[in-house]
Amino acid sequence: MSMSATTQIELAPLSRLTPHTNPHLPSSTNSFSSTIRRAQSNASAQNEAVASTADLLEDPDYKMPKLRSQVVIFVGAALYQIAFFILVPSSAAYAEHLGGNATFSGLVIGIPVVFGGLALLPMSRMDKGTYRVPFFIQITSMFVGSILYAVAYRAEFLYLLLIGRMVQGIGFTAFMYTKRYCTDSRVVGLRRRTTLASWLVVTQAIGMSAGPFLGGVLFKVIGEGNEVWNGFTSVGWVMAVVWAVWGVVTYLLFEDVPSAQPSEVAEQPKTPPAAVDTPAPTSLAETSLVQRNAGQADEAPTSPRSSAPETAPLTLKTLSLQQWGTIACMCWFAMTCFFTLGAFEANVPVFAEHTFHYSPYASGNFLALGGAVAFPILFLNVFYAGKVQDRVTLAVGSTLGLIGLVILLIQMGAAESGGKSIKVPGFFVSWVLVALGFNLASTCTLSLLSKQLPQDWNGHLSVAIQYSNFLGRVSGAVWGGAGLAVGMKTYLGIQLMVVGIGASMYMWLWKDLKTKTG
Repeated sequence: MSMSATTQIELAPLSRLTPHTNPHLPSSTNSFSSTIRRAQSNASAQNEAVASTADLLEDPDYKMPKLRSQVVIFVGAALYQIAFFILVPSSAAYAEHLGGNATFSGLVIGIPVVFGGLALLPMSRMDKGTYRVPFFIQITSMFVGSILYAVAYRAEFLYLLLIGRMVQGIGFTAFMYTKRYCTDSRVVGLRRRTTLASWLVVTQAIGMSAGPFLGGVLFKVIGEGNEVWNGFTSVGWVMAVVWAVWGVVTYLLFEDVPSAQPSEVAEQPKTPPAAVDTPAPTSLAETSLVQRNAGQADEAPTSPRSSAPETAPLTLKTLSLQQWGTIACMCWFAMTCFFTLGAFEANVPVFAEHTFHYSPYASGNFLALGGAVAFPILFLNVFYAGKVQDRVTLAVGSTLGLIGLVILLIQMGAAESGGKSIKVPGFFVSWVLVALGFNLASTCTLSLLSKQLPQDWNGHLSVAIQYSNFLGRVSGAVWGGAGLAVGMKTYLGIQLMVVGIGASMYMWLWKDLKTKTG
């Protein structure tokens, strides 16, 4: 027998014995290998989650301003709303004490927006795209105007009420600056604008409720007082102190954005972005994971701008008919929301005193309670704004407000035909629906336009929307004060007509109002 054959005979049994001599070796090796693979998989998943979070944080669509600057914007917005409405419960009585009437009272409430409109263009041209200097001009005018409103009693000069509110009008240009800040691409990403606008409306609702309530409380608690400090003047003195303190807070907390350069390239494309109906992600990791699953993460170009075809800058002449329609629709609703809200807020003290024999304190509580009932839904909207398209929010809000107007008109007709007066619960339900609906609808006017048009249009759009707001505020305040004089059916009929025109516009332009969510 050869040597090689002997070796094969000897090795064969050894190979058969090998599994039995160390039976646990293969399973131990497999277990160890699977443990290593699981550890690698977990590490990979963690790295992917961290990477996705970092990617999302770097995504300009999800950019957010610093928290302290947000605090200044939102708290300041609430203070301006309080200042606008705090005199509503007592303005009619204050004007009558100095020789005016209910219509003059409505003018006192609404006149600031006229002068705010006059100051808006010069201020927007001098601000160079920044916010800090305009904020301090606005706070100073609010401080001085509050003092003038208070000393009108001692001076026994009716028109000093108007002069004080005219000076405050410069301060109410802040309404435009807070809206513009929430859509400024230097600090706010495209998918965060409706969310910030929703927070802005929440503060608007707080101010709308707190203002009349505080005004009514001051009128009742202080009462007659003396020539300097009484139920009429306390509104002015208290707000003067508030504005002095708020000026210091703004100086310490607010961080301004860099000045806008004329040659600065807009972050958004010069043509309207393609409409996307995808909801915003609910977690930080979700966006990047979805993109990776769709194969988008591997397609990141080294130069996104160079890969897109260059287009001519968008101008007034190159706007399409649909874009003009969208701008007109949003401006109309910006006017409509504040026309209806302003009309109710000016009309409630007059109508409630005539029909329910309410005092200014009771009227203030009535307005505040309606805002308080609407507040939880407006607060919830902040968390759902990123998942719902702006056009849907606009439609839902305006429909709710329209229902409130129709309900009140039906109650008015039934009361007149039966020779009775309207009941408080029915009037309250209508006010709640109006307050909820039109506050909700006002969240999306500027944010929708900012998503469809380039960033270098944001300043012009902000001014256009704010002029529409101002027009609604002043006409609504005057119309509300004259509600009894013209008749409540006529008063409600005009509001229904205004809302109906807007509803026809957004139904006609429904497809063109489609934008990204968030």
